[in-house]
Amino acid sequence: MVPSDPDADYDFWLFDLDGTIVDAEWSYTREVFDRVGQRLGREFTDREAEVIWHGLGGARDPQLRAWGIDPEEFWPAFHAVEDPQARAEATYLHDDAAALVSELVAADVPVGVVTHCQEFLAEPVIDHLDVGDWFDAFVSCTPEIGWKPDPAPVQHAIERLGLDASQPGRGVLAGDGASDVEAAWNAGLEGIHVERHSPHRRGRCVLADYRVSSFDELSREFLGSNVAADGGTVE
Repeated sequence: MVPSDPDADYDFWLFDLDGTIVDAEWSYTREVFDRVGQRLGREFTDREAEVIWHGLGGARDPQLRAWGIDPEEFWPAFHAVEDPQARAEATYLHDDAAALVSELVAADVPVGVVTHCQEFLAEPVIDHLDVGDWFDAFVSCTPEIGWKPDPAPVQHAIERLGLDASQPGRGVLAGDGASDVEAAWNAGLEGIHVERHSPHRRGRCVLADYRVSSFDELSREFLGSNVAADGGTVE
């Protein structure tokens, strides 16, 4: 079952960042895709912007290719138009994530982040929200480190926690995407999927050890059932 006192069951916790602990206001996301579209000579609909920003369709590069967009052109344009300070000011904490991480920190449980958000964007966000002292390890994925669901960035974070990545103890990675859960499993951890958008908007369900619509649900006892993001149970 999902433990009523989760910090007592795991030796350490890892989290995704965007969509899990924090999110950006829609107005910022819309502006970014307008500016990317100008560079690429292609307009992005609200739905397309949402799918790529939140990874609703799974891995982003295959989705871009399906729309006829070369990822090697898209990502440089995307990063070129992002304003780190503007993004930081448009970013807010999810209350349920803040409550959970605060509880873990108070219980002296090691906490780390593994994110696809690049350092030049992530650092201003962390500074603006004043949450840097929450995390004992922070890893931004790169081509050199690897990208989730590759276990390498997760293992890198585990090592930054001062643990042996081959025998780290019982740990968990929580995130809002399938790649987070898959990265957890590939690294030998348990995976929690927090569904911020509903399976209907995502177009599919994400399998995980535990599936919730809010981290607040981790205080509930589910009587041994795997609980879906919509509140139903998965047999």
